[in-house]
Amino acid sequence: MFLTKQHVVMARTLGVAIVATVGLAACATYDEEFAGINSRLDQLDTKVQNAAQSAEAANQSAQQANRRLDQVESRVQQLETAPRRVPRG
Repeated sequence: MFLTKQHVVMARTLGVAIVATVGLAACATYDEEFAGINSRLDQLDTKVQNAAQSAEAANQSAQQANRRLDQVESRVQQLETAPRRVPRG
């Protein structure tokens, strides 16, 4: 079987079409992988934002507790430095 110029051109065209099809299929696969990765990143971002909000709320609660402790400490010091009361009777 002799290859004519037409056969060579046809074979070359089919080869290019096959490579292009495989290349496009690979791009679609990567698109799906990127979409999955982006979805996971979005989920992680949401978790990080929630953790940051929780940390901020915990920080505010701790600051409020420290203010109350300071008030209690101040009152304890007042009581400790006040003159002793003499018991009756």
